[in-house]
Amino acid sequence: MTKEKINILVTGGNGFVGGHLLMHLTQQHSKIKALIRSGSDKSLTEKIFAWYNAKPHLDKIEWTEGDVTDKDSLEYALKDITHLYHTAGLVSFDPKDKKNLFRVNSEGTENIVNTALESGTKKLCFVSSIAAIGRDGNNGTILEENPWDNNAAVSLYARSKHEAEREVWRGIAEGLNAIIVNPSIILGPGNWESGSVKMFQTVYNGLKYYTSGTNGYIDVNDLAMVMIQLMNSDISGERFIINSENISYQTLFTQMAEALKIRPPQKLAGKLISEIAWRALKAQSLLTGKKPLITKETARTANNDYFYSNEKIRKAINFEFRPIKETIDYTAKFFLSDTNKSN
Repeated sequence: MTKEKINILVTGGNGFVGGHLLMHLTQQHSKIKALIRSGSDKSLTEKIFAWYNAKPHLDKIEWTEGDVTDKDSLEYALKDITHLYHTAGLVSFDPKDKKNLFRVNSEGTENIVNTALESGTKKLCFVSSIAAIGRDGNNGTILEENPWDNNAAVSLYARSKHEAEREVWRGIAEGLNAIIVNPSIILGPGNWESGSVKMFQTVYNGLKYYTSGTNGYIDVNDLAMVMIQLMNSDISGERFIINSENISYQTLFTQMAEALKIRPPQKLAGKLISEIAWRALKAQSLLTGKKPLITKETARTANNDYFYSNEKIRKAINFEFRPIKETIDYTAKFFLSDTNKSN
């Protein structure tokens, strides 16, 4: 009996998650297609491969130009594709990005689902977000089946990801084999200037305050490996919280500071200070044109306690996550190496 040929496409292959996913996939396959927008930079993916001494595998990536908001380009990219990893998306908590958030995250996923159905793609893995799962208050353990809570406090980003998930569920109802992963805050080496990875730079630059909240964290390599295992399994029509540990911001920042060999933040930033901070940074961003590091949503989230269960994914594929301290330690080494090179 001949083994079925697997043809893989990764959207967002030049991003943080997509780059790490490609790095792991190229260890297992001779050729992987990756979707990239015209004129986009591939340097982060190249850097990710260099960090892990995987540069020889870069040649296995076949870059194809396209955009999730352009269905015609997707039809070309998905031709003969059997397995599709959809990691492309926009992460922003800035109200100015509302239109783009829904265009890229929601409408883009709608295009992906429709094209996958039309082209006969055998399986889709969609990278959603923990933000798309109902939080059921501040102190209860959050599970995959928590109902969506469409209240005023929910961020635009969370809404866009929730709508994107609805498109995937529609695709499943129409016969598409698909799984959804909901990662918590993703840590690992990436673009030190943006996203969750920027926390290393912020701490290194002398962060003085920590907040009182708790959140969930996942290693980017663990996320990539979980996605691959799920795609290689018979599991379909399910979503999974991907979370290693729930730890306090104080613990997180202290571990980061120790790994970066600097003094940890000593002062608690209560709700009042957080409210003042996001307003001040918003005003500053209006003058500079740069996106604020802290927004209304992130300031309020940072003072709440969220506990995410990983029981479902651990049972489904028998996966054991690495401790977040280990992630922090090796990421800090990459950060310090890059910092020393640039000085």
